[in-house]
Amino acid sequence: MSSFKIKSYAKVNLALNVISKKTKLHKIESIVSFINFHDLIHLKYIKEKNHKIIFRGRFSKNIKKKNTVSNLFKLLDQKNVLNKRKFEVVIIKNIPQQAGLGGGSMNAASLINFFIERKILRLSKNELIKLTSKIGSDVILGVKPTNSVLSYNNKIKKFHKNINLYTLVVKPNFGCSTKYIYSKVRSFSKPKFIKPKQTMFEAKYLKKQNNDLESIAFKKYPKLKKIKSFLLNIKNNIFVRMSGSGSSIVAYFYSKKACDEAYRQFKVKFTGHWCITSKTI
Repeated sequence: MSSFKIKSYAKVNLALNVISKKTKLHKIESIVSFINFHDLIHLKYIKEKNHKIIFRGRFSKNIKKKNTVSNLFKLLDQKNVLNKRKFEVVIIKNIPQQAGLGGGSMNAASLINFFIERKILRLSKNELIKLTSKIGSDVILGVKPTNSVLSYNNKIKKFHKNINLYTLVVKPNFGCSTKYIYSKVRSFSKPKFIKPKQTMFEAKYLKKQNNDLESIAFKKYPKLKKIKSFLLNIKNNIFVRMSGSGSSIVAYFYSKKACDEAYRQFKVKFTGHWCITSKTI
């Protein structure tokens, strides 16, 4: 019976601005990239009445029965696009939860990519947007993952030139609740990314940007501010920024050597925290 392996890459927010809140969700704009660090999805057809969704790996604990992947299959079954076929999905969770790296959302997006590529799923652009929005607001970013600029009007412009930055991704031994962090937003930024350009991915531009959610996360978790300050003082960093609503802090470098040295210094100072080195894709 056919089986497939799918890489589900981690997302990083190079910049994030909160523009307004008119409904339950906030309007944001963001500059997004992906790094060569991923969950691994094993997928195969099964002759069963129901799908089987299994999570394994270091960060597989406490994932709810109702999750992005189960929601995706529920929606696909409702539309009967799978022709009543059932799948076993085993996801090796290498990406930590509540880290701002989009692990769960990218799992769903990676499966959507697979079904589109295999011509199992045929959707118009509007149908794709509707499907992904029912699973999670950032799922659409992981459909054909590449450098993207999300404008405040929910339009996404994709760019395919690799920015070639090495990353040190750090997550302390706690996560940040997206719901909590956004609930504390009291001020808003003016839109900056209305006309997306490739130059927005250049280091000189990114250095001048920020993540509006950092101040909230740092107030709730002072250790995050301490980690960022430490990374900023490491030699040869280009910039350091929290990804999404946290709790991951990402330091960016031009060279692998500088990134590896930062990793070494961080592990000496913060022995109990998870961290990995990677590179943008």
